[in-house]
Amino acid sequence: MTRYLVGRLLGLVTVLLVTSVVVFGALYLAPGDPVSFLLHGRPATPEAVASLRAQYHLDDPVPVQYLKWLGGVLHGDFGRSAQFHQDVAGLIGSRLPGTALLVGYAAVLVAVLGLAGGVLAALRPGPLDRVVLIGTGVATATPSFVTAIALVSLFSVRLGWFPGPGGTSSGLGDRLYHLTLPAFALALTFAGLLARVTRSAMLDELGREHVEVARARGVAERSVVRRHVLRNALGPVVTVGGTMLAGLLISTSIVETAFDVPGLGSLLVQSVTAKDFAVVQAITLLSVAAFVLVNFAVDLLAPLVDPRLSLHGEGSS
Repeated sequence: MTRYLVGRLLGLVTVLLVTSVVVFGALYLAPGDPVSFLLHGRPATPEAVASLRAQYHLDDPVPVQYLKWLGGVLHGDFGRSAQFHQDVAGLIGSRLPGTALLVGYAAVLVAVLGLAGGVLAALRPGPLDRVVLIGTGVATATPSFVTAIALVSLFSVRLGWFPGPGGTSSGLGDRLYHLTLPAFALALTFAGLLARVTRSAMLDELGREHVEVARARGVAERSVVRRHVLRNALGPVVTVGGTMLAGLLISTSIVETAFDVPGLGSLLVQSVTAKDFAVVQAITLLSVAAFVLVNFAVDLLAPLVDPRLSLHGEGSS
């Protein structure tokens, strides 16, 4: 156990370090001088150019620049936004709650819709199973921005049940109300994938010998499903669900931009458009860190949900 945890932590740190090198090095992959890139082509006095070079330590060797940048990141200093003229850490901190609430809302929808759809499809073969398969197929094949346009057109413009993009909100309940359509637009694709995984895992467990034995002994069907089928099917569901949670974090940029949600995703799009490199660096690095940490947590959680899985990802003997 200890060896496994140490190995996983070393792998996590290695991934983050490699990511930091790539994120930092992207500044030098852009065509032209880094100062021109940071100035966005605007004219500047020699004094302003010298100040900018000093601020970003551009006169130092590249390894020294990287170490200074990494040291700042480890202390929570991501630099200063050229677009918003404020510290990147404070800018991200002001946008993070909105994205966290949206991702949390969407994750609940994914879990509820995905698990319910998969369980019903597995336990009710026939018309209901076919409806679920068709519905999940459409959901997984539809891009998030298309889903967002359809939801706004139907529920905001035509029916008027929910506010359109850019609405203001106050209080948790009102914020959740305004985030309902964005959360559904973000969740539907992942809910369709989770429903299919759940259905497959349930069908696999329903064909197991111990399930047939339990039924032959007269155990109630509800108890058989809960104790012998659903419980054993949760292993792959949790593993895939964790990956989907990380995917939700990455997919927020499309939905937040479509619904004008002031979160990290829309901030990333704005920063890429404005070439605000400090913000792009910070959000990219934090997104990769969140992705890696979620997968690490899933690797630790999966054996607890399904004891047949070892920490090394193999079935127990």
